[in-house]
Amino acid sequence: MNKSLHTLNKELHGDKAKNHLAALVDNRLKSLDYVLYNPHQVEFVDYSHPDGRRTYIRSLSFLLQKAVRKVFPEARLRISYSVENALYCDLDFPDNREETKEDMEMLYNTMMALVEKDIPFRREKVSAEEAQRVFLENGFPQKALLQKTRGHFYASVYYLEDTPDTFYGPLVPSTGYLTKFNLCLFHTGFLLQYPQPDNPQQLDGKPRLYKLVEIFEEHVQWANIMGVKDIGTLNKKTQSGLTKDLILTSEAFHSRRYAEIADKIHKHKERLKLVLIAGPSSSGKTTTSKRIATQLKVLGLRPVVLEMDNYFLNREDTPIDEHGEYNFETIRALDVPFLNKQLAELLDGKEIEVPHFDFFTGTRSFRGKKLKLSDDQILIMEGIHALNPRLTEKIPSGVKFRIYASALTSLSMDENNGISTTDTRMIRRMVRDAQFRGATAEETILRWPSISAGERKNIFPFQEQADVMFNSALLYELAVLKRYAEPLLHQIPPVSPAYPQALRLLNFLSYFTKILPTQEQYIPYQSVIREFIGTKMPG
Repeated sequence: MNKSLHTLNKELHGDKAKNHLAALVDNRLKSLDYVLYNPHQVEFVDYSHPDGRRTYIRSLSFLLQKAVRKVFPEARLRISYSVENALYCDLDFPDNREETKEDMEMLYNTMMALVEKDIPFRREKVSAEEAQRVFLENGFPQKALLQKTRGHFYASVYYLEDTPDTFYGPLVPSTGYLTKFNLCLFHTGFLLQYPQPDNPQQLDGKPRLYKLVEIFEEHVQWANIMGVKDIGTLNKKTQSGLTKDLILTSEAFHSRRYAEIADKIHKHKERLKLVLIAGPSSSGKTTTSKRIATQLKVLGLRPVVLEMDNYFLNREDTPIDEHGEYNFETIRALDVPFLNKQLAELLDGKEIEVPHFDFFTGTRSFRGKKLKLSDDQILIMEGIHALNPRLTEKIPSGVKFRIYASALTSLSMDENNGISTTDTRMIRRMVRDAQFRGATAEETILRWPSISAGERKNIFPFQEQADVMFNSALLYELAVLKRYAEPLLHQIPPVSPAYPQALRLLNFLSYFTKILPTQEQYIPYQSVIREFIGTKMPG
């Protein structure tokens, strides 16, 4: 056959070929310069496909890196994490000056000029030692350390003209594909904005996620103080026998944050009667609610947990989604009026009978469980809709304290490759589902798109309404989860639609030095990571 995917794409799709960014060849993601020598099953992917979006975003970040090299050769670019449909970036100038609107205009114009030139991206497979030399010579010590600590013999180095970089996934064929983006000042840096998932021609406006970014930055600064700002430095600590100190210090940082949140609640104990905790899947909401409850007890309060799940509507009254399935993710699946009635009665000093929802029969019943709050008691409710104002619309705002919990990974791969918070949560859930819920990694991966869609509708729009945010990510956790996740991912067969994601996650985890079972004994029983790996100590 001896034909590149690029050529095949043009033959099959003509003018529409430019919409395709990469391709799945026998369920393995490949760049469009990949050459076919034998018959294969090929599926071209565009921006609407998660792998297409990731390919676009990787390529766009390389384009920005190249523009920075051209416009500000003395500056160093840091690309840290995603903020809605954007990457949060900043420039480290020798004189420590801040970025300006004029800087953004120059970078944007340079990027567009590179797009118009339609310069090809190229990939070279070299020895790990050669990759280290290339990155050190080009001012990328974190990339060089990552290759050194990864322990592989070979590495892929991507080039845009003479600028090198590294990615754990393919790029688009050339800069001409990257026609939609924007740069805007934000917080103490700037955003590299890319198109919305469902509309490749539409960019977001300027986001208002200042609290979220502040939590990210707090953890980035703390990680830098700890000397663990990327995977390479994490691996170096693990390989140097410093795992125990890393685990205990990370856990102490979490404990301090739990205590600070409890202190804020206790400070206003006379008026606060309801603590609401929300967060996306596998963000550690359960552990967060338990740890804060413990800290409140230390301060003399008696927290009482009211389970939101017991206020689901009976199955026959549950809304139906666009696929004809029961939609348990929408707030309309909850009996909001009845919940508000019982909350109002509790806060008014009255006794209620707490309902019980049977998920097997899909019915709500009452089993004689009574609840009445005393003056030193405070209610805690945890769930995906906890920050949605509609959930507690009849309850005065002044008695509520809102907490948003998520695993906001502050660790980066290197200077300008961040780690997806979504990937961290998916790996957490995959491990937990396999350990405690009888679900395979394949099932978790296939279910994830609907989970993410529900989060975008029901959780993320309300996160900035939180009184406080808690970042449940731990610096060392992916090095622990690797031991549990890799065998699960290897079980996914090549014919499965989950296989491309399994390969991507396996490649991602391959960058981490594994924390051994003997080192896991230092993880406390109450750690958020125990919610996913369990409390049984390795033998």
